[in-house]
Amino acid sequence: MTLGVLLGPQRHAPTLHRELARWGIPGPLAVITAGWQEREAEDDELVEHVGHRCVNLELHARSEDSYANDPELFAAHRAKQDTLRQMQALYRRRLAHAIDAAREVSEAPAPEQLVETERTAAILALRLVDEQHLARTRQVQRQFQAAIAPATRPAVEHHYRELRSILGECYGLLIAGGHVASLLNRIRLFQLVSLLASLPRPLPIFAWSAGAMALTERVVLFHDSPPQGPGNAEVLGEGLGLLPDVVVLPHAQRRLRLDDPARVSLFAQRFGPSQCVPLEEDDALAWDGRSWHQGPKMIQLQPSGEVTPLKFQPAEGAVTL
Repeated sequence: MTLGVLLGPQRHAPTLHRELARWGIPGPLAVITAGWQEREAEDDELVEHVGHRCVNLELHARSEDSYANDPELFAAHRAKQDTLRQMQALYRRRLAHAIDAAREVSEAPAPEQLVETERTAAILALRLVDEQHLARTRQVQRQFQAAIAPATRPAVEHHYRELRSILGECYGLLIAGGHVASLLNRIRLFQLVSLLASLPRPLPIFAWSAGAMALTERVVLFHDSPPQGPGNAEVLGEGLGLLPDVVVLPHAQRRLRLDDPARVSLFAQRFGPSQCVPLEEDDALAWDGRSWHQGPKMIQLQPSGEVTPLKFQPAEGAVTL
């Protein structure tokens, strides 16, 4: 992949058309709205915004058709999802204790040097909980792929061939937000990453919200003040791994207490050395295969607890959008 562009939320202030023009991407454009689930086909606003040059890949509808025509595939998928849900619930229990330990140590009435030593150890323990969960979910996904080989099954294979034909005629791929797990499941079912790699020319990808999260190496769910629950950020599992070294945070200014240095510091240290990057309206962050290019107002979470302007260590020749 030569170009991946991550955008801020597009619902209220869309900037996709501007970014397509900036990078000189003509039509037609393939669209994935599988994260919208049953609303997948309701893409009129998106189509109008980019000038009626879209082809919806209909991954959600294709997956439902595949499951309906292959009960064994559906049963295996459902069993996998049940396992992942149970693993996520158990992980949350371990995670809550690890986060509480890191916070309690930070507030302990002891000399600063001693507190810092113990806090570092607590964060390492927290990261281990995340890493173990990531490894276990990766194993479940790989076991499913190895045992079922979805793309080789007749109920999926003909969709795979159709998708390859459609993508071969497109000049860009758009990935919208919605339910990130549903989005990833559909992309994996049709092995879209391998499919893209097999095309005769690289296909630039433009993604936002859950679509942006899906392109990274690991998907982190976050909300400091949810309607219920403790508000602990949690690793959902692997992303598609197309974009390196970032944890993207759509709607971060609404979902995270960025004015709380203790929470910002813990978040940044926990997920480092990846850079934790909010994606707000009008933001754009692009990976060209060698280096990152960023919009002028972008910020990042720092281990110090500060929120500062985003600064990658770019390869020579990187530009600002």
